[in-house]
Amino acid sequence: MKSGEKSIDLGGRKLIAMRDVQDAVTAGATSIAVAASSVVTPSARDFLQQHGIELVTEKAAGGSQQAAQPATAAVAAPAAVNRRLFSSPEAEAIKKEICAVGRKLWMRQFVDGNGGNISYRIGPNEVLCSPTLVSKYDLTPDDIGMTDIEGVQIAGAKPRTSELLLHLEIYKAVPEAKAVVHCHPPHATAYAITGRVPPNLIIPEFEVFVGKVAVSPYETPGTQAFAETVLPYVKTHNTVLLSNHGIVCWADTVTHAEWYAEVLETYCWTLLIASQLGVPISQISEKQGDDLLAIKKKLGLPDIRFDASRMKECQLSDLEVPGSIALAPTPCDGPRSRSASASDGDLESLVKSVTDAVMDAMGK
Repeated sequence: MKSGEKSIDLGGRKLIAMRDVQDAVTAGATSIAVAASSVVTPSARDFLQQHGIELVTEKAAGGSQQAAQPATAAVAAPAAVNRRLFSSPEAEAIKKEICAVGRKLWMRQFVDGNGGNISYRIGPNEVLCSPTLVSKYDLTPDDIGMTDIEGVQIAGAKPRTSELLLHLEIYKAVPEAKAVVHCHPPHATAYAITGRVPPNLIIPEFEVFVGKVAVSPYETPGTQAFAETVLPYVKTHNTVLLSNHGIVCWADTVTHAEWYAEVLETYCWTLLIASQLGVPISQISEKQGDDLLAIKKKLGLPDIRFDASRMKECQLSDLEVPGSIALAPTPCDGPRSRSASASDGDLESLVKSVTDAVMDAMGK
């Protein structure tokens, strides 16, 4: 053993728990020896990895113990690799970018309190993410942590955000996704809580960078069920409305994902203002819409309307009711919510009442 190194023997224990490894680290251990038959809990292994403590296995032969042997590479080796990746120049630059984006979200009132979360997939199995219970305005690079693709924290002093599971499901489903931003911009969230989507072919920038938006069903935030609600949509949309919650956007960089959130929020806000002017909202023509889709395809951005087999249900223009700025989702936008279905019934009743009144007046 090299000078300055200290090994603590826990070979007599059948179960190695978090308290055991915490006590060993407090005692100055640089490695911990365990029996080949010992069971090390996942939380204890995670703790050892975060602190760069080597776990070695003592193999018994003929009733006597041999010299400690390194455990499998899954425990000791990644700890050093993770430390290097977490403190690499690339990681440090991304941590700063996450903090800058967090402040932009707060300044634009897309988040409040400790709301919203940001992540970046820095490796095939490693994800940098914002912590829980920290305002996005106050984020510093030291607050950013790193997890594996399953959500186990492997670096960072502060606990990861509980809603990281949503990000991880996107990364698993969409290889192109490198960054995810989740936030609660008021005008876009207004659509999310009504189960409605904004119409298309109004503003070119929205068509190119976002386009069709989907609506995912509601589940309790932070749960695996919540994370999986976006899976039907994220391969063909880069922006999803989260029912009764907010929005989530993915992109190739953290900054670009935040751009999409800005584009969606400004679009929803602009539509609301335009609807108050008392005149019809003009649309871009179908031909001009095709030109915008061609630009979008060239940029490598996803759009459900690229799927020829679904074009019938995903027409370019969906402004079904002239002047309407809130549409019930089509099959390619997402499931109709209960509130949307109820509104459809109310609309049908209203149309019938007006029709009956007009026919009665014509008869008289």
